[in-house]
Amino acid sequence: MPAERAGYTVTMFLVDTSPSMGDVRTVQLPPGPDGEERTTEITNLEWALRYVKTKVQEMIFNGRKTDQCGVIVFGSETTDNIVNVQTGGYENVQEYIPIGTPNVNTLAKLDALEPSTATGDPIDGLIVALETQGQYLAKKKTWTRKIVLVTDGQTEIEMEDWEVTVDRMNELDVRLTIVGVDFDDPDWGYEQPDKSALKRKNEQFFHDLVDRVREGNGVVGTCAHALEEVARPEQKMVRSALMGTTLRLGDPDRNAEEALEIMVKASKATALQRPATMKKFALLHDDPKDDEDGMEVDEEEDTDKPFVYGQLKMRTEYYVDKNPKEDGEDEDTKMEEDEDKKKERLPDELMDKEVLIRGFKYGTTYVPVPDGQFPKLETAKGIDICGFFPAKNFPRELAMGEVQYIWGDPSSPQQQVALSSLVRAMSIENEEKMAIARWVSRDGMDPKMGVLRPCIFDGVDCLLWVQMPFADDVRRYAFASLDHLVSKKGEVITEHPYLPTEEQLEAMDDFVDAMDLMDAGEKDEEGNRGQWFSTAEAFNPAIHRIKQAIFHSAVVSDIATNPLPPPHPDLTFFFEPPSRALKRARKPLEKCKQLFNVKQVPKRVAKAKKDENTHALDEGDGELLLDKKGKAPVRSHSTAIPTATPSESKLKATAGEGSDTESETDNEDDDFLLLDAPKDKDKDKGKGPLPTPARSVSPRTDAVDPERAPGRIIGATHPLKDFQKNIARGDVVTKAVEDLGTVITEIVLKPFASKRTAEMLECMKALRKTCLEEDEVDAWNAFLVTLKKKCLNTKKPQGNTAFWGKVQVEGRELSLISDKEAKKHGGVSQYSEQQAEEFPSDSP
Repeated sequence: MPAERAGYTVTMFLVDTSPSMGDVRTVQLPPGPDGEERTTEITNLEWALRYVKTKVQEMIFNGRKTDQCGVIVFGSETTDNIVNVQTGGYENVQEYIPIGTPNVNTLAKLDALEPSTATGDPIDGLIVALETQGQYLAKKKTWTRKIVLVTDGQTEIEMEDWEVTVDRMNELDVRLTIVGVDFDDPDWGYEQPDKSALKRKNEQFFHDLVDRVREGNGVVGTCAHALEEVARPEQKMVRSALMGTTLRLGDPDRNAEEALEIMVKASKATALQRPATMKKFALLHDDPKDDEDGMEVDEEEDTDKPFVYGQLKMRTEYYVDKNPKEDGEDEDTKMEEDEDKKKERLPDELMDKEVLIRGFKYGTTYVPVPDGQFPKLETAKGIDICGFFPAKNFPRELAMGEVQYIWGDPSSPQQQVALSSLVRAMSIENEEKMAIARWVSRDGMDPKMGVLRPCIFDGVDCLLWVQMPFADDVRRYAFASLDHLVSKKGEVITEHPYLPTEEQLEAMDDFVDAMDLMDAGEKDEEGNRGQWFSTAEAFNPAIHRIKQAIFHSAVVSDIATNPLPPPHPDLTFFFEPPSRALKRARKPLEKCKQLFNVKQVPKRVAKAKKDENTHALDEGDGELLLDKKGKAPVRSHSTAIPTATPSESKLKATAGEGSDTESETDNEDDDFLLLDAPKDKDKDKGKGPLPTPARSVSPRTDAVDPERAPGRIIGATHPLKDFQKNIARGDVVTKAVEDLGTVITEIVLKPFASKRTAEMLECMKALRKTCLEEDEVDAWNAFLVTLKKKCLNTKKPQGNTAFWGKVQVEGRELSLISDKEAKKHGGVSQYSEQQAEEFPSDSP
């Protein structure tokens, strides 16, 4: 999309306020706190004005004075427009808001619009908008002209000579957008049922009108789609202003014959965007004098007065402490003063900023600087090239900040040719060069160091500038080698738990390759998969969500009854990894877990300060780490017993020396793998008795499921809840499917299983749905065949024929997944549709 100049635009909004715009419609709201559906009723006019107000808010949010708009109302009970004054006619068309820079009052006036009892012609409104816009832009020929028409298309339209109006729009290069309430939109998948003949005729007319508009300047769509589009995050391409400077090679003052000066223009290629900043406001009093005089305000009268808020601004005041600290007194030392000393303390003195002198701390003293700062380095405006180096040697991590284009002066062909020669010389194939350059934006400003890289576009050559850090800004830290271990004796260790084997390296390579996103996207027309992630389609959630919240709060009158809708799907698209990559990485991940012996670390026990009781952390605090060497017997409701480590041996610490808390503190991190750790099993002999366990704390409500077998992630107490929780994680689908199938089989074959029949059927439905969507078709079919065989078993141990009878009642919903079903979700099944139909009732 070509970049357009930011601002310098006049947008005319044409709003239909005919009686039909007062029809009430039901609008869906975000789900409630408990997931319940919520709706509200508003008029078609209120719904359509949401689009208009959102577009106006965009102008207010950008804060450009050259981004202006006006509002024309057709179907108004008042006639007030320049065409009516000049020639008459054009009744029921009103210039509701004159052209100007929008503000909060613009939104307030839009909120005041209500459906009228008169009807208006949209073509009349279109002509009035063109004339009003043309009169305002008579001396601003380069400004962009836009018209947005909002209507429900249920009023009569005068369709004579409308082609002349469209031709005039094409001459002025006007961009037309028609937003129709409940208009048919086949591309978006909407078609209004029971549409009247008049509305169908008007819709076709609007499509014919847009077709006559210059290509790319006209669009017509339904209001629901338009509201969805304005909520979509987007990166707006704008043209940056050109800033003049000089590119220098050599020193023109000392050696002009060997120096080179090129007049260039700089413009931004990228710009850092930040979320909208929040400001603090306070409720203002209507009459501050009343509060000072202590006058009482009648509460009933005060409720009718509007609330007025004022922005809080920071103010700095300077005080001099008249009570200096005594010599040797530490700031951190807390001293108690008696009442006499407090009375003798002198009050701090308020100082004017004008009498203060700026100073810098130097050791324990301060260096005054009367001028406010030390003399700056004398610099001259321009970009000085310091040297060239091969582009392949540039450390990519040193590029920081925004990127800028360096163009030859557009008004001077000679300067353009000179810059192009330099760019071409730096772009020699296989020998591309980059330049280190020093940029001073204005005379006397601090210099910036950066690099210049050649860039060749179609028809124009330029340089790309990006800032680099100074040597003082770079911090280099040294870390111990990950693949080179040395023992205490100075010998190189070749085999150690910290050193990966060839098999482990190969497994990790397979795991990393499986997570490749370059072929995890959607298929193109030729059936080839593209990349899944694109920086052009990834948006900053902080920026766009805050912007959406601001816009929504300004559009609706009550945020409580019209809560903020969920974020646009484009904003959250990259929050979850692609299913293709997850599926592909399951087997390599399991292999890595096996080879690296990855286990879940038990919950760390928090030490109690007073009663010496220990408390387990919340579930989920444990992370997957390398298994510890020598597992400490940590329990959820008992005192932790520290494991002996080499550090204990050196310190000759015993369990009976000191308090239990101290012993635990000293050794809480010593049970991990250590280099050359001794494996003496008799190391703990000779120590004092173990500490007496403190009284156990009360059982916690969020304790681990006691019916969850070791190694499983699905328990028997709440299997469906455990399953849904693990599926939401996304990386343990195969394990969750396997465990839930095992748990269902165990529960069904236990005594008194009939009490949980309904629960198990719900678990099976959830399991089947997940297996179908997550390509676990074989796992479901294998589970179901095994379950049927065990339920219909008549030998000991007997099965559960009654439960299988319930499965037969459910029928196809709980049967095998056929090849037809699997194909719809990109999977494969060995069973046909007929086999799946007959499976529940067939004998095993």
